[in-house]
Amino acid sequence: MGTKASDLFIQCLEEEGCEYIFGVPGEENLDMLDSLSRSKKIKLILTRHEQGAGFMAATYGRHTGKTGVCMATLGPGATNFVTAAAYAQLGGMPILMVTGQKPIKKSKQGRFQILEVVEMMKPITKFTHQLASADNIPSRVREAYRLAEEEKPGATHIEFPEDIADEHTDSTPIKPSLARRPEAEDKAVRAAVKMIEDAKTPILVIGAGGNRKQTGRMLLQFIEKTGIPFVTTQLGKGVIDETHPKFLGCAALSSGDFVHRSIEHADLIINVGHDVIEKPPFFMKNGGTPVIHVSTKTAEVDPVYFPQVEVIGDIANAIWKMQKDIVPSGRWNFDFMMKARQAEVDHTKSLEDDTRFPIFPPHLVKEVRSAMPADGIICLDNGVYKIWFARNYPARQQNTVLLDNALATMGAGLPSAMASAMVYPDKKVMAICGDGGFMMNSQEMETAVRLGLNITVLILNDSSYGMIRWKQANMGFQDWGLTYGNPDFVKYAEAYGAKGHRVESAEHLTKLLKECLDTPGVHLIDCPVDYSENDQILNKDIKTLSKQVS
Repeated sequence: MGTKASDLFIQCLEEEGCEYIFGVPGEENLDMLDSLSRSKKIKLILTRHEQGAGFMAATYGRHTGKTGVCMATLGPGATNFVTAAAYAQLGGMPILMVTGQKPIKKSKQGRFQILEVVEMMKPITKFTHQLASADNIPSRVREAYRLAEEEKPGATHIEFPEDIADEHTDSTPIKPSLARRPEAEDKAVRAAVKMIEDAKTPILVIGAGGNRKQTGRMLLQFIEKTGIPFVTTQLGKGVIDETHPKFLGCAALSSGDFVHRSIEHADLIINVGHDVIEKPPFFMKNGGTPVIHVSTKTAEVDPVYFPQVEVIGDIANAIWKMQKDIVPSGRWNFDFMMKARQAEVDHTKSLEDDTRFPIFPPHLVKEVRSAMPADGIICLDNGVYKIWFARNYPARQQNTVLLDNALATMGAGLPSAMASAMVYPDKKVMAICGDGGFMMNSQEMETAVRLGLNITVLILNDSSYGMIRWKQANMGFQDWGLTYGNPDFVKYAEAYGAKGHRVESAEHLTKLLKECLDTPGVHLIDCPVDYSENDQILNKDIKTLSKQVS
């Protein structure tokens, strides 16, 4: 008789080390759900929407490097995974989505609910496959995991039709192989090192691909030996402690900031783990500053990115080789860069003690950083505050500032905080959401309460889609079409069994942050914010001040 296909599928996930399946099962998943009910190793995390499940799986992958697994039914269940798939694919987070399907060998219901899900998933995944035979389950699951986790990590998908789930087979799980990433070639390392030694003002730019434990260690050793200063992209925050004296800032804005002045002053850019999916921290031009591309894959050439030297292979190993080979040059001079950084620090200091109410964003950032321990995790949804936090919040450790600057989707802040609290139950975790982004997946508050998680959800309330409203004003359009009403967030939290709080002053914010972070359970803080000076400070002020650095 052999093993039932759905049992084998769960055994294959267990062999891969799967801990959780996040999702909303449907009728077509019931065989798999039954098999999962008998698993001693995998826990079902039932969510209130498939998008929340996908965001949680992706964040699990982001923290652990292991594939996060999520499950949905066919049709609308599968389409609700699309945003989460793109979030993981662009953001470099390993996930496996498993969706159900009607029987494929004979149809009892015509084309009811039938979509070409595999075709739909093709452009936004690394691998997508419809299982047509129980015998192939082990190889397809292994392949999905291999590709999800291989650099650059991303999204994979398997469609599991209900008649295949009920089949029996003699196949058994395939154990993951021992695989090591290839090393960078020595001649490429030597060429890069010579360029750095010959430069006068080299600079390091650290992107999302540098966000790996070993890479962070090797980069720190490289910086300690050479003294070359570093900049991060939004997705590279925390790879190295941003209180380090050689930190020049995060490229949170597209251009014109103090950090861009430092990059423009460099005569060589060492670009580590960056690809063009991230918003570029600099724009290359013909005859401009040369770039060394250090990554696991060759550079995707773009009108704004065409590096001259590429060091390809395991990034940590490549940086280690470069660090061993390099002889620090007595000709390097970083005075201008350090001056630009000091100007940014002084500018931030001049803003962050403004204790107006509703709360001024720079003060909010300062208070959150003061409240959070070095290993505390903040998970940002998408909005104008993301720029303030990316720019002004010094990340002390890797993956402690989770934001999305690849797809830049709304709605991921709360689910990513929930997954963070599951992976790190002993760390302080805070979701920081605009009122718009929070309401897109606010139903997951019930899931957070049911799971007994310890998280604080800070809602920045301006009753509008603030980022777009700011852009609208910047483009000279009238203020129209972007404001709305909100529920009473305190009552809303209490309705889910969470604890609700409302900020009444800047002083009260300080007290509430401490109280919520120190008290177990799910807390929601409704925090009115004042975005009236976004334009002045995030655009005109900074561009004017950064030009004055000489």
